[in-house]
Amino acid sequence: MDSIPEPRGKFVKVKCPDCGNDQITFDRASTQVTCLVCGATLVKPQGGKAILKGEHKTVE
Repeated sequence: MDSIPEPRGKFVKVKCPDCGNDQITFDRASTQVTCLVCGATLVKPQGGKAILKGEHKTVE
């Protein structure tokens, strides 16, 4: 029996460089993600892994 493949993407916590708000998003986001507090762009999609702006770390 074949095993189920592990997903490649992970959830990450991104800190907004403008206001410092922490927000959880997907590292392979297919849409632009903006900060819920100030509206700054946090994640820009690019076909595979998205471009993450600001400090980020993987959420377990």
